[in-house]
Amino acid sequence: MDKPLVNRVANSGIITLNLEDFFPANEVVVFDLKDYLFMEMILKEKDFRAALKEHDWTQYQDKNLVITCSADAIIPVWAYMLVTAYAQPYTTDIFQGTVDAFYTNAFNIALYNLDVSEYEGRRIVIKGCSNKPVPPSAYVELTKKLRPLAKSIMYGEPCSTVPIFKLPTTRRKS
Repeated sequence: MDKPLVNRVANSGIITLNLEDFFPANEVVVFDLKDYLFMEMILKEKDFRAALKEHDWTQYQDKNLVITCSADAIIPVWAYMLVTAYAQPYTTDIFQGTVDAFYTNAFNIALYNLDVSEYEGRRIVIKGCSNKPVPPSAYVELTKKLRPLAKSIMYGEPCSTVPIFKLPTTRRKS
């Protein structure tokens, strides 16, 4: 007699967390100040203000805007502020820095706001191999948040995991 196949992973009580679920939903676009520099070195206020007035800000509708400067130039802080003032009515979010730094910041905010109380005493697998650029720092932040309360933390897929943390078991005295 053949026994029915039993999915031991499904019956194990392991909870899988996929960091891709915390990936920013809206597209990320870059506003490069380099395009507004004179000789890729100097930002002229009058010319910059005129260019921003003529810029089509509607192209950033419902997008995450990353303001950066890919040229090696000294950019006054007010330039970032001015771009923000024009773009804010259209964007979902605005960030100054690199796209990688934006993702790190977005994950930090999402994970900071994550209610982890439901994971207390549970066995957790933090899913690996993502199709989106999940920064390594997100794995660190999630591990920091789960470690004080999870029974165990693993990395990978439920059928093949790397143990990260396991709550020590107490031995009974005989």
